[in-house]
Formats: sequence, structure tokens, C-alpha cells
Amino acid sequence: MNNVVLIGRLTRDPELRYIPNTGTAVSNFALAVDKQVSREKRQEMEAKGQPTADFINIVVWGKQAENCANYLAKGRLTAVQGRIQSRSYDDNDGNRRYVTEVVAERVQFLEWGDSDRRPTSDSIDDGFTDIGGFDPADGDNIPF
Repeated sequence: MNNVVLIGRLTRDPELRYIPNTGTAVSNFALAVDKQVSREKRQEMEAKGQPTADFINIVVWGKQAENCANYLAKGRLTAVQGRIQSRSYDDNDGNRRYVTEVVAERVQFLEWGDSDRRPTSDSIDDGFTDIGGFDPADGDNIPF
């Protein structure tokens, strides 16, 4: 089973590219995911200059890649569900490079910067079909 769920903050703005010949959109970004350590251990790690987060490379394909590029930005809290992929390639100097990344199947925007950039429901394809009988709730109708 190869399933990953991450919640973290973007370390940079998403980079959007299109694959030549097919025109398929692909977006890359990295998430900083906090390590689950005690307060004392975190302070110790910070004092030694050790990272208190893991930095995970994320790849998103298709319409969802375009949505990520349009609506996500550095520092935004984001959830990603997908699978781990390992691959290798030869760089320009002929050296073999190895890459491990998460190929996102679903990206959830957990935080918004400006409300005017918030996508409409028509522009988001979250991979789920509509379930009849349910309507979105606004904050005034939630009982807690």
C-alpha cells in the first residue's frame, strides 16, 4: 500500500509547466511538515541548527496543477493526499540523480490569503462527484 497524507506549509510558490506535445499541466512545490517532537526536543534541535520540519517535494498533474499554481502561495497551509514515487535521471554532467517525491492525487487548500482569489466551485476539480441532497454551509448556519 502506497498512500501518503501530509499537512504543511508551502516553502515556495508552485511552479507550473506544460508537457510538450501533450499540453498536460504539471505543478511542483514543497511542503514543510513539522516533526512531531516535544517542546524541549524542538528547542534543542533549534539550538543545534537542526531542522524541525521535513521538506517534502510534491508533484501535481492536470487541472489540479493549474488550480494549485493559481491559488496557492508560499506559506499557505495545505493538505496533500497521494503516493510516494522514486525515480532517477542523469544530469547534464552525466551524474545519476535520485529523486523521491509525493505525486498528489488530491490537494486541499486549508488557508486562503485574499478572499478575492478564492476559486469558485466550478473551477475546482477535487476528484469527488457531487452527492445529491447536500448544500454548502456558510459560517452563520453552523451551530457551534
